[in-house]
Amino acid sequence: MTYRVIDLFCGAGGMTHGFVEAGFESVWAIDNDAAAVETYKANFGNHADCADIEQWIAEGKPIPKADVVIGGPPCQGFSLLNKQRTGDARRALWQPYMDIVKASGAKVFVIENVPGLIISDEFLQIKARAEAMDFEIAADYVNSANYGVPQTRKRAVIIGWKRGATPPAQFPPATSHRAPSEKSTLPLWRTVKDAIGKLPAPTGTEIRPVAAPLDLHFGRQPTETSLKRYKAVPPGGNRFDLLRNAPEITPACWIRKTSGGTDLFGRLWWDRPSVTIRTEFFKPEKGRYLHPEANRPITHREAARLMSFPDDFKFVGSKIEVAKQIGNAVPPLLGRAIASVVSEILQKARSKKAA
Repeated sequence: MTYRVIDLFCGAGGMTHGFVEAGFESVWAIDNDAAAVETYKANFGNHADCADIEQWIAEGKPIPKADVVIGGPPCQGFSLLNKQRTGDARRALWQPYMDIVKASGAKVFVIENVPGLIISDEFLQIKARAEAMDFEIAADYVNSANYGVPQTRKRAVIIGWKRGATPPAQFPPATSHRAPSEKSTLPLWRTVKDAIGKLPAPTGTEIRPVAAPLDLHFGRQPTETSLKRYKAVPPGGNRFDLLRNAPEITPACWIRKTSGGTDLFGRLWWDRPSVTIRTEFFKPEKGRYLHPEANRPITHREAARLMSFPDDFKFVGSKIEVAKQIGNAVPPLLGRAIASVVSEILQKARSKKAA
């Protein structure tokens, strides 16, 4: 049996990709980012809508029936990077999410978000709403590196299933990879070198349409000062190395700030997974986004690989729009691991009903 899945706040469709690879059928998706919706359509079909989810519900527009609802209500309201979290309207977008869970008749739902969600008041509200809708839930933290993603992206995952169904045997899902400090027969975490080590040097400075996919392996045109700054950072180094090696071209704000921010203007390591890829990975001043040895930030193609997107996944939009889609996505391999847990719940529920 093929199970039907709806993706809310779908973005480019990273989690949908994982579910489709696990055998699910994508039947509907919605997001208010027009470029992301076009990317979704290019990969999964013309059943995604660019719209405000609250307005969609308020206007009584159709919501298809589905077995599963997945999605990540915008995470900025829970993120520790957001210093004004109290009163952020984005914190409440779990409410229309749960409205669609109810309207679709879904038997399982999945919410993926930043770790801060689990310690928020909203988590308790989500739990109460789910229980009122006759769902049981489990919530825990996951590290994408444990599922073959060459990136130590730590996230919170909530899974809800209709009361009476058999809970998953294991949640979070069983890992497919292990940290170097752990002892088991599993393969080690995938590294930056595993993901991008064989790519040639980037060419050009623009997205180039080729047969398939759009070629995202393009560079930038750094200023002379930027290039000198890149050269001043050794393998594994960061802004503090820039200050030591080239104080005359170190931004004044970094000279004044003598602590914290060890990833800023940092180089990735070949032999480790990447740090979390965010939406401005093409700006080294935003994090550890310098190539391990080349004097440049990572490219869009490299970032997509570090998120575990396959090279044939088609991205649509401008350079900034595509970067946003990559940085906001659920890594497809993490999505597939979550899908395995959901599949187990649904299959056991079907077997119990048949009996």
